[in-house]
Amino acid sequence: MISHSERETTEYAKKYAKTLSAGDVVLLEGEMGAGTTVFVKGLARGLGIEEEITSPTYAYMNDYGGVLYHYDCYRLKSGAEAEALGLTDYFYAGGICVIEWPQNIADVLPAGAKRVRIVRRGEKEREIVADE
Repeated sequence: MISHSERETTEYAKKYAKTLSAGDVVLLEGEMGAGTTVFVKGLARGLGIEEEITSPTYAYMNDYGGVLYHYDCYRLKSGAEAEALGLTDYFYAGGICVIEWPQNIADVLPAGAKRVRIVRRGEKEREIVADE
């Protein structure tokens, strides 16, 4: 899917949310500025979450009522760090986990995780690829 605006990315993510079930883990890949947080905002709306969605850069993970766990693993160097912080416990808490920078904790990610890649194709254009 090619998105031409934040609105289109948000709408796509809202629809994508309808394909998810409690307990799903989504690996969200994209360079800085690719639109991953915009995607998570749309996903949250699609899950019925109305509160403000912010990047968990310094908190590592934001919990939205046990429905959505939004991770930012940019500052983590290993899966062992994620485990030590208790972040991996949420993989099995019954909510949907969306993990930015999943490659930094690849050794502790659960099998069967879904993958969404966002690639910048221009100033406003983004290619969004969601594995089925």
